[in-house]
Amino acid sequence: MKRFEPIIIAFLCNWCSYEGADSAGRARKDILHNVKPIRVMCTGRTDPQFVLEAFRNRADGILILGCHPGSCHYKDGNIQTLKRYILLQKLLPQLGIRKDRLVLDWVSSGESEKFAAIIREMVETIRELGPLPG
Repeated sequence: MKRFEPIIIAFLCNWCSYEGADSAGRARKDILHNVKPIRVMCTGRTDPQFVLEAFRNRADGILILGCHPGSCHYKDGNIQTLKRYILLQKLLPQLGIRKDRLVLDWVSSGESEKFAAIIREMVETIRELGPLPG
């Protein structure tokens, strides 16, 4: 039997997390290929509708990775992201989606190992949960 390979969409801040992903790649970190990155100028530009649409289009999990609080290039974009994340965490169970299928974390451009660890952990979590029902 073939092992379930989840599809994970990752919204990555252009200035921090996307650079962290790039650094992880250059350092040849063991990054699983289950993640489909989407570069956004700021995670604050990640509309909750993007997240819901990704789930609607069969994403098994979603990551939102941005600059550490206080380091946002757009002042408070990551704080806006946190507020939307909290809202989505309340909404997802009402749609039949487990909250742990959506993860928000902070990754700077120099944190390639942290980026790789978050990816590995998310893929393992989603593998254990199985495909998104429905």
